[in-house]
Amino acid sequence: MIALTALSITFPRMHPRGLFLFLSFPFLLIVAACQPDSSPPEPADFETWLPLRINEVDFKAQIALTPTEQRNGLMRRESLPADGGMLFPYQRPQRMSFWMANTPLPLDIGFFDAEGTLREIHRMVPFDRSRTTSSSDEIQFALEMNRGWFSANGLRPGGVMDLELLRAALRRRGADPAEFGL
Repeated sequence: MIALTALSITFPRMHPRGLFLFLSFPFLLIVAACQPDSSPPEPADFETWLPLRINEVDFKAQIALTPTEQRNGLMRRESLPADGGMLFPYQRPQRMSFWMANTPLPLDIGFFDAEGTLREIHRMVPFDRSRTTSSSDEIQFALEMNRGWFSANGLRPGGVMDLELLRAALRRRGADPAEFGL
């Protein structure tokens, strides 16, 4: 047995190189932990809040990508952050229709065209099963926010979503922005 009296630790008899490696291991772990992570970030999941912007107004949104995510939307949610919402991207422009079945939150929905221009804003009533349909058939993105959010932030039709942030958010969710015409 080798005894290190200064540390009061007893190690089993081992080769000096083995002892050196054994004693160096904690130091190597600390050095490795301090290195910057150069790996790409993991794709975000449906629950992740991603930064977006319309005009100069920053907000965060969860992005409903899959048919199941889009079908469920904000159903059964009891609250949203003040500047938080849900973005629904679609692969091609179309007339969009949403309803509030099982959704207890009073919301506004903004409909955006493929260039990210806000074309329409509609109020949506909690638990309402009637459809809120866009007037235009050129809508590619829909954004649900707390009721009054658009007006409180001075946003009206003609406002423009930052498409670079939208591309980054889609990539972060693991989607190819090109699938959405971006």
